[in-house]
Amino acid sequence: MEFDVVVVGCGPVGALTANLLGARGVRTLVVERDTAPHRQPRAFSCDDEALRIYQQAGLLTEVAGDMHQPRRAEYVNAKGRAFATIALDEVDFGLGHRPLHFFDQPRLEAALRAGFDRFPHVTLRTGVELMRLTQDEGAATVTLRDLATDEETEVRAKYVLGCDGARSTTRVAAGIALTGSSYAEPWLAVSGDVAPGAVRVPTTTFVCDWRRPAFVSPGAFDTYRLEFMLRPDEDPADMTGPGAVARLVAPYVDPDRFTVTRAIVYTFHHLVAERWRDRRVFLLGDAAHQMPPFLGQGLCSGLRDAANLTWKLALALESDAPGSLLDSYEAERRPHTEAMALTSVRLGRVFLVRNRFAAFLRDVVLRAVQAVPRVRRLVRHFEFKPLPALPDGRVMFPQPEVVVGGVRRLLDDVLGPDFAVLGPGVDGSTARDWSGPRARFLRVVAEGRPRTEDDLVDVTGELTAWFARHRTDVVVLRPDRFVHTDQVRKTQ
Repeated sequence: MEFDVVVVGCGPVGALTANLLGARGVRTLVVERDTAPHRQPRAFSCDDEALRIYQQAGLLTEVAGDMHQPRRAEYVNAKGRAFATIALDEVDFGLGHRPLHFFDQPRLEAALRAGFDRFPHVTLRTGVELMRLTQDEGAATVTLRDLATDEETEVRAKYVLGCDGARSTTRVAAGIALTGSSYAEPWLAVSGDVAPGAVRVPTTTFVCDWRRPAFVSPGAFDTYRLEFMLRPDEDPADMTGPGAVARLVAPYVDPDRFTVTRAIVYTFHHLVAERWRDRRVFLLGDAAHQMPPFLGQGLCSGLRDAANLTWKLALALESDAPGSLLDSYEAERRPHTEAMALTSVRLGRVFLVRNRFAAFLRDVVLRAVQAVPRVRRLVRHFEFKPLPALPDGRVMFPQPEVVVGGVRRLLDDVLGPDFAVLGPGVDGSTARDWSGPRARFLRVVAEGRPRTEDDLVDVTGELTAWFARHRTDVVVLRPDRFVHTDQVRKTQ
């Protein structure tokens, strides 16, 4: 059996990766040990960049239609008084979507797997585990075992992508170690369904109680998520029992009208693989990096990995792309992932103060510094979150609504899956002079200016402002919508 790519693991990152590869015509085999999608709501949140990636995979409607979009997130002290608020309904990072969404993982995975049906060249095999992995100059060979029959099969592929989670078999098979640290404090994560009127705290809330830090929030499909730090004298086995769970959730939801679907104890990790590539093997998501959940960026970081790597693999498979193209995956993704993890750790230090006096000082200081307008804006508008950027300064291009052919759409839906060349300076010679990969060429015209049927009309003014701010009239966008700065043409 031969494929272009084998994706090991069909959780959200693996399934999204396979959809992106499928959209680019890559022959892909996805293998998953479990026979059905996970039924437990483990991952919970995603951001505007994640929604943009789902959109690029052609699955935005399928995965985002019923997500919960919180209007704000509050940090409250032991008495329930807010000392910091993120006004999520005031935040717009320009990527075309709201900054925070809560989803139901089983439904998300089902939608992503259904996306495979669009591609005859994407194959999913469940109930199969990776046994061995070898590489030679021409390809990688994976040995797979069918768990039902114990039969082993060898598959040859140009590349193997490990999307198989924190305990990645792919990472182990490639001989790649993890570095970093784990948090000693166990946490209890509780998910459940709430009846109408059962919610007592309807706001996404970080409870910074020095006695027991917690996180609580409504979720998608009338669900509620709660996480509590356990104390040293508490037995994790006892704390997952119905009585203990009911006592913990009572301040936030009515326990008599709250049906628990998951209650599990876990610990946080801040771990990164020593390298994310071993010749033809690449690691993505939790297989490559794990971070504390205080910024909600664990899954999002894995989706960014997929968006960065898949177009490069497709290009490498169909052309004589330079060898450095695939090396750029880790070089580009690691710095942003580490910055996001570090921000999560720092946020956790604020959230997890375990001393009464230190918690009092934190509350007083954070209220005081927010009297400074710039600091207040930093917190209120979520500006402490690392923005999508690459080490060389390349940034993600904005995604406003535009009009083409009389139809109003989000920009990426117009651009398609390939490179894009656009700007006020695009003309008939732009495509003739182009020597790069397959691309879409679009002239950007401000609202109210003369235009043709094929022009991209900037009805919001955001693109016109961007080009003016960067003193540029033509820009090249990569398939992941980062600006390809080497190809920017400056206005004279």
